[in-house]
Amino acid sequence: MPFSCGIVGLPNVGKSTIFNALTRSAQALAANYPFATIEPNVGEVAVPDERLRVLQSLVNGQRIVPATVRFVDIAGLVRGASTGQGLGNAFLSHIRETDAIAMVVRCFEDANVTHVEDHPDPKRDIEIVAIELALADLATMQKRIPKLEREVRANPKLRESLEAANRVAAALEEGRPARAFPAGSPEALVAAESFLLTSRPLLYVANIDEAQIGNPGPLVDSVREVADAEKSRLVVLSGKVEAEMAGLSEDEARDFRAELGLDRSGLDELAIAAYDLLGLMTFLTAGEKEVRAWTIPRATKAPEAAGRIHGDIERGFIRAEIVSYEDYVAYRTMDALKAAGLVRSEGRDYVMREGDVVNFRFNV
Repeated sequence: MPFSCGIVGLPNVGKSTIFNALTRSAQALAANYPFATIEPNVGEVAVPDERLRVLQSLVNGQRIVPATVRFVDIAGLVRGASTGQGLGNAFLSHIRETDAIAMVVRCFEDANVTHVEDHPDPKRDIEIVAIELALADLATMQKRIPKLEREVRANPKLRESLEAANRVAAALEEGRPARAFPAGSPEALVAAESFLLTSRPLLYVANIDEAQIGNPGPLVDSVREVADAEKSRLVVLSGKVEAEMAGLSEDEARDFRAELGLDRSGLDELAIAAYDLLGLMTFLTAGEKEVRAWTIPRATKAPEAAGRIHGDIERGFIRAEIVSYEDYVAYRTMDALKAAGLVRSEGRDYVMREGDVVNFRFNV
């Protein structure tokens, strides 16, 4: 199952516009009224990686297969979503099915686009969504804790989990998300086991209009303050501009970005940020048939990485022959790399590194 990032926020903040641009489709209805999206829209998005084209030129690869991230466009949340307002319960269940959250925050003024709270106020808008997620999680914990109390009576060893659950509930009551607890802590474990919405890693997406490119302004500064305080990532983009560029050829889009003074598409930044937020990394394979980026969680060992290609390779794993991408570019051919002693032979305990170019050896 691919890793997924849910796109959330208030209604009419540009979620569906951004989703359509990301996936270069029109499957998500982008309309100027709340709840234009009801069922979540799902799309696979390529993670930009210039290394693939470089390797393709070195090995004369026939095609490139990039890594991807699955994005899920989830309907807008409103005040009271945790108690069912605005079809909130259904929408919150969709968020539970994702691995991370990208919260879109409207940072532009437009009298022609309705705002459910009358006008944009990023800190207020973020707080509304955050409170609804926390209240939904608190309701989950209030159901979970009595079950844990019964389980502790039968098995006192579970008391630590119960105490952790109570600490998570107390934090949620204070408006603190479950992700605030350290990774690997008893609280983080309980939050993960309870599928809490606020346990998911979060990044912010400030949606601006074209006039704000290069000078985003105070609304974006407000989002940045929140992101910095939470040590979260922030991506600033114009959903409207990105949607326009999505319909252009690669050359036309490059020229358009140059006119706007953009080095890279905001959507590329979002895909990369989501990939990083999900704790993912990439290893590469390079051959005449294809040059490919493979997605694995950080700290994955070589046999499990081999299993991403095929289960038989993992089962029959012998060793991984590995070259760093930088060395491959510098020496250009496998023969030259071998002559320089730069092809490493790694065994089962090897932890994969970002950008490893790999050939797995295995028994059939």
